[in-house]
Amino acid sequence: MTERPMQEPTLLLLTALADAPRHGYALLREIAAISDGRVRMRTGTLYGALDRLLGQGLIEVIGDEVVDGRARRTYALTDGGQAALATETERLRVVVAEAQRRLSTARPRLRGATA
Repeated sequence: MTERPMQEPTLLLLTALADAPRHGYALLREIAAISDGRVRMRTGTLYGALDRLLGQGLIEVIGDEVVDGRARRTYALTDGGQAALATETERLRVVVAEAQRRLSTARPRLRGATA
């Protein structure tokens, strides 16, 4: 049986951590950049997702510090997180390749025609 596709917030978080560890606010900015501004994750959603990913062993905390009186926790991908992201990336690549193939061979539809 195949695993369920990753939910978009999980995919975006793991992608944001793929090249470097980041703290919460940096993750919010990175997710907005990766999605070209389409996704603006709320802090509650972010920290709920981070807790879930920590519990799943896909990410880990690599540092805690206080900056300007506020706690800052830095997260990084684990080996399992990197593997999960690679698997999902390949799954998406296959789907996109098939969609492109089908679009390139699609017959033009007549205006007003229904399927």
